Amino acid sequence: MKKIVPVALSSFLSALLAVVLFSYFQKPHTVFIDKADGSAVYANYGGNDAFNGNNQRAFLSSAPTDFIAAAEQVTPAVVNIRAMESASYGWWGGGSAHGASSGSGVIISSDGYIVTNNHVIEDGNRYQVTMNDHREYEAKLVAADPYTDIALLKIEDKNLPTLVFGNSDSLRVGEWVLAVGNPFNLESTVTAGIVSAKGRSIDILEGEYTIESFIQTDAAVNPGNSGGALVNTNGELVGINTAIITRSGKYEGYSFAIPSTLVQKIIRDLRDYGEVKRGLLGVKIGPVDDRIAHELNLPSIEGVYISSVTPSGGAEDAGLQSDDVIVGINGMKIKSIPELQEQVGRMHPGSVIKVEYIRTGKRYSANVTLKDKDLVSKVTVKSGDESILNEMGFSLRDLNTEERRKLRVSGVYVENIKVGSTVERTEMDPGYIITKVGDVNVSSVQEVINELKKKRGSEIYLEGFYENYPGEYYYTFTVK
Repeated sequence: MKKIVPVALSSFLSALLAVVLFSYFQKPHTVFIDKADGSAVYANYGGNDAFNGNNQRAFLSSAPTDFIAAAEQVTPAVVNIRAMESASYGWWGGGSAHGASSGSGVIISSDGYIVTNNHVIEDGNRYQVTMNDHREYEAKLVAADPYTDIALLKIEDKNLPTLVFGNSDSLRVGEWVLAVGNPFNLESTVTAGIVSAKGRSIDILEGEYTIESFIQTDAAVNPGNSGGALVNTNGELVGINTAIITRSGKYEGYSFAIPSTLVQKIIRDLRDYGEVKRGLLGVKIGPVDDRIAHELNLPSIEGVYISSVTPSGGAEDAGLQSDDVIVGINGMKIKSIPELQEQVGRMHPGSVIKVEYIRTGKRYSANVTLKDKDLVSKVTVKSGDESILNEMGFSLRDLNTEERRKLRVSGVYVENIKVGSTVERTEMDPGYIITKVGDVNVSSVQEVINELKKKRGSEIYLEGFYENYPGEYYYTFTVK
């Protein structure tokens, strides 16, 4: 008996020690038991949550591919514009109207100002505006500017949806943009693309004061989208869609918009003055090529070449000369003619701008006061010399840079001819371009006047041409 007790006690202690050691070294594990009435659920959902959606995360696209908010913000403020041409006829003055053109427009103020392209409305005299929510208005034309292809309309209402102007200068190549239009009453079209280039000129506008400094994008723009909005992903207006380059007549990947910073200046002038107040630098300009860059010792092939300065113009007053090359305006680098035109085009007569230029390889700067276009055109002719033109019965102007480039000729343009005058009796028509007075080549109004003054009391002949008619034309008359 005495031997059994120690053995039993030893066995118990050994078993207890074994259990303790096993529990210490063996990690616990869970055994799942399949139940016939059990239901499968996602690990992070409990019970009925998979059906009520209380724990479901709201889906948000990540920038820059999220255009949803911008599109929702912009589309109510983009309208359809239908330009109609009214005509009256019949014994009782009855009339009818037929559609001349249509496009899109952007509401820029809650009281009904709408910006669009001039080419959208230029063929009509009545304008119908249709909102995104199908409301219709008769609009009146405030004013238009063909040189920038901008027009301003007005409808009568309050609390209208509007777009906020963004800073088109801050756009960068590669940045996402949206083109929003309202063509053919489709209510809205929204396309996306990136900024492909800035400061593009595509030679579609005509006239002496044209400004082409387009934002190029690959956002799809089709007929009917002209005048619509180009916006950034914040829904801010950065341009007015205007044109495409195409061989097929359809969109091919190149669309162009007028920068919003230029649009703002144009529409403010149209509203306040009924026309655009243009401040002129007073220079004749051309592009910089490899030859000019080499001859003038330029650091790079960029900038704007000054071929001549206008007498008594702002540039001449500030000391700029021919053969100078403009490389900066108000601290902004200028690499091309469109960039210069856009920067100056934002200014009014009387504005002072800082012009940076290179002369004989050295960099200079000057403060130039921009002058009114009418004042600049008057000072190109010496005081009192206009009288001989009045006596002859015609008004002249110098060819502008674009005309000289297009026609590849120097000359003087006949703008108007007075009925019953000496010149009218020669059967000359306005649009005639004078290239010679007698045997002297002329390239300015002052040169024509100088030759006419030399021939007072004697006969003289003019040599020239009409742009759209082949051959040379000659007119002879006696100078009084």
